[in-house]
Amino acid sequence: MNFTEAKIRSENLRKIIERHNHSYYVDANPVISDFEYDLLVKELETIEKKFPELQTADSPTQRTGNDINNEFVQIKHKYPMLSLGNTYSESDLNDFDQRIKKVTGDDFEYVCELKFDGISISLTYINGILQQAVTRGDGEKGDDVTANIRTIRNIPLKIYGDYPAEFEIRGEIFMPHLSFARLNKERTEEGEMQFANPRNATAGTIKLQNSSQVAKRGLDCFLYSLLGENLPHANHYDNLQEAKKWGFPISQNIQKCQTIKQVIDYINYWDEARKKLPYDTDGVVIKINNTAQQEELGFTAKSPRWAIAYKFKAEQAITKLLSIDFQVGRTGAITPVANLQPVQLAGTTVKRASLHNQEQINILDIRIDDMVIVEKGGEIIPKIVGVDKSHRTGNSKEFEYITHCPECGTKLEREESEAKHFCPNENGCRPQITGKIEHFISRKAMAIDGLGIETIELLHKNNLINNVADLYDLKKEQLLPLERIADKSAENIIKSIEDSKNAEFQRVLFAIGIRFVGETTAKKIVEKLRSIDEIMMANQEELLQIDEIGERIAQSIIKYFGSQKNQEIVQRLRNAGLQMEAKKTTDKISDKFKGLNFVVSGTFASYSRDELKQIIEQHGGKNVSAVSASTAYLIAGEKSGQTKIEKADKLKVKIIDENQFNELINK
Repeated sequence: MNFTEAKIRSENLRKIIERHNHSYYVDANPVISDFEYDLLVKELETIEKKFPELQTADSPTQRTGNDINNEFVQIKHKYPMLSLGNTYSESDLNDFDQRIKKVTGDDFEYVCELKFDGISISLTYINGILQQAVTRGDGEKGDDVTANIRTIRNIPLKIYGDYPAEFEIRGEIFMPHLSFARLNKERTEEGEMQFANPRNATAGTIKLQNSSQVAKRGLDCFLYSLLGENLPHANHYDNLQEAKKWGFPISQNIQKCQTIKQVIDYINYWDEARKKLPYDTDGVVIKINNTAQQEELGFTAKSPRWAIAYKFKAEQAITKLLSIDFQVGRTGAITPVANLQPVQLAGTTVKRASLHNQEQINILDIRIDDMVIVEKGGEIIPKIVGVDKSHRTGNSKEFEYITHCPECGTKLEREESEAKHFCPNENGCRPQITGKIEHFISRKAMAIDGLGIETIELLHKNNLINNVADLYDLKKEQLLPLERIADKSAENIIKSIEDSKNAEFQRVLFAIGIRFVGETTAKKIVEKLRSIDEIMMANQEELLQIDEIGERIAQSIIKYFGSQKNQEIVQRLRNAGLQMEAKKTTDKISDKFKGLNFVVSGTFASYSRDELKQIIEQHGGKNVSAVSASTAYLIAGEKSGQTKIEKADKLKVKIIDENQFNELINK
């Protein structure tokens, strides 16, 4: 494809993708699958990488973010972002209604909107193109997070219709429940602290310095306020409906109300109905619709007089505390968990709730057999927020927090900077041993198949594995006598362990389970320190110079490699053949594949997938993840993805095996 062809195709792709965005986000009527949509974006991305001068600021490829780290710049808001006055009672709403009537009389109407529990954002559009996204900050100025906001799929980079030349539109960035659950699952697998609720997760995500990481977290957005000159209508509601036509995500749950009674009916309806929504709402915002009346009512120093927020009371239930268990994580952290008499809360049956640490138990003065008040923090995580002491008997005793590990009996420790207690017996405590091994074999780490937690427990029980290095000493003959392990299963386990030796160094670093070193952190470290020896010898000052490494992570790395036992495990892994240094930059051999895109799928007899991809790059080719019209070859091995093969057939992309690939190289 030459430059002229690429220019025409990229312009057409942008139009097609923008049309599909409108169908999906505005009309709620998608006409192609997510897979087909992703193929279009991938094709455009391929063209823009080949011809960088064709990339535009409003290109859909900007959704994926980039790996460039930018410090956030403070931007002054053109219109201050004020907070709203809050109320929790109907009487306050009636007072608000009376204050409005004193100024405007009876001729006005309200607009009611759900109050989304996320992070406020202000977007500036000039000539229909997203120019800037700024957080609320202190109301006067906020952080420029434009690169991160571009990655949110339902925020248009370019709009269509009869819109003002320049305007601001404001709204809320939030994390849907499914995205939140997925993120916390990933953080648990990586040994990182879970986020307490979606709002905290959203706030943390928006402030990430790496927009490609933001793109993976599945943020969403609703917009609810249009600001600027020459707006299409003289009222708030119609302006939002117009903005929806331009392509903005506007909630469908907005309602005009003529009286305060209708407002209260709306609140009462959504107090119950919100439990079925796929995202968090924490109240209702009530606004005067007419913009001239808004100006007449004016502002206080902190908030508009023409709007108020009614906050829902968090749903609570009272139930009996039956007992408290103590769980030991792979890092040795002790987490107390309350066992409750089952109770219905926010549409689910709650039987257990986290108590977090000793301090929380002491503050709440929680005792066994107490009637405790349970609340769903962020509508997701059950937590105990209080005790109904009127039910307490005179026989109740203060709860005594454990002093020794419930699994191995070792005396617990607690550092000054930590809220939790820890079991220091990391090499002799069963949950820590099996937890570390489970993390090591996980998909994002060494990706060893056939070893679930039950099999790990079985191997540990039979004294076959006591640390991750023991995996590489396993023999098929040792597995066969064990329950539930047949000949083929044993063979697959040994083969998968052997194959894991090809895993890249950054995955090995993540897999060994250094506390606070997740997948992304491991990648950042390896970009600067290219071998395990460099990392082991690095001092705190050197570690702190690495992007996103703070004191806590640096100290954790130093502590890990300061352990003689951990040094021995790393040496055994090295001896077993694991990658302990990053691969050198690929040396160019030829340009025979220049301009050609390859997709590699399946397993191969003579190569690993990474080796195939390296050879392609050495000969000037490019590796892409999905088959598209711009793909030159699909190299298909055993267990190649059927979807990719069908797509290649449909697009008439040539499908070859590894022998035919060898012939291409040797031509």
